[in-house]
Amino acid sequence: MKIDWNRRSCARRGHVTYMPAEAPLRERLHAATALGDAWRCLRCGDFVLGPAHGSGPAADAPLVPRGKALRDLVIMRFIAVERAVRGLFVLLAAVAVWKFSNTQNSVHRLFDEYLTALRPVARHFHYDLDHSPVVDTIRKTFEYRHSTLMIAAAALCAYAAIEIVEGVGLWMLKRWAEYLAVVATAAFLPLEVYELTERVSWLKVATLVLNVLAVVYILLSKRLFGLRGGRVAFEEERHSASLMEVESAAGAV
Repeated sequence: MKIDWNRRSCARRGHVTYMPAEAPLRERLHAATALGDAWRCLRCGDFVLGPAHGSGPAADAPLVPRGKALRDLVIMRFIAVERAVRGLFVLLAAVAVWKFSNTQNSVHRLFDEYLTALRPVARHFHYDLDHSPVVDTIRKTFEYRHSTLMIAAAALCAYAAIEIVEGVGLWMLKRWAEYLAVVATAAFLPLEVYELTERVSWLKVATLVLNVLAVVYILLSKRLFGLRGGRVAFEEERHSASLMEVESAAGAV
């Protein structure tokens, strides 16, 4: 079933109506009914009873995303939320690494105490804790130097900052954020491919596919780096979808 993005958005956020100063265009957007004046919504195109939400020259009318532009907006907002959430989790990981670097010795002693207490229980269930991959991984972290952990925490903070800034910029529909999203995501794709050569997991595969699709989608839909006519063609496409401009063109015919 095809999703009507225009009506779906109006149902959640309300209609957007505008009374243009130009008489021919105003007549095309206005309807007189037995219940009073009605104005055509700039997003879904339905006539809405009541006074217009705004008025003035047609050139000053709000550019309301509709159709394909509205669908792209929803997808970009989804990517923005995903980037911001990822950035917050990475930031939490950075804080955890920083705290661990300052209490490494005490955590190591606590780990050994718990390991000693759990060893008889594990032996009862025929599980060798001393040769467990999980235990070996935790032990390796205790061998890291304090300076190495601090560098790792700083790198995680930098990565988290990029993700959060990227998410905020994409939510605000900033073009620089779209470039940042493409460059930053593409830069980490080789690392994600390398991790798959080391060990394959559904989470890694899903993350790689999602990031590749995000890069391709943003590149093509936003016409970045001059693709498909570049920014000029993107702005023309966005304005051509505006109901105000569609009606203006129809009235001029």
